[in-house]
Amino acid sequence: MVSSMSRKGDCWDNAVAESFFATLKVDRRVFASRQAARTAIFEYIENCQRIHQTLGYRTPLEVEAFHQAVA
Repeated sequence: MVSSMSRKGDCWDNAVAESFFATLKVDRRVFASRQAARTAIFEYIENCQRIHQTLGYRTPLEVEAFHQAVA
């Protein structure tokens, strides 16, 4: 993977991406293959039960339900 930012060395340009890559760096699991790593990352990203700071510490499902109820 190659991460990118708007300005060289300025982590605040894309704090969400930086947080995601930091999460990957602290996970020290060894995968049997690239596909196994891809699957684990996909499952982490698609986990709709995990709370997100940028969503007000709510899950994506909670935010979606709120917006559907308001609409």
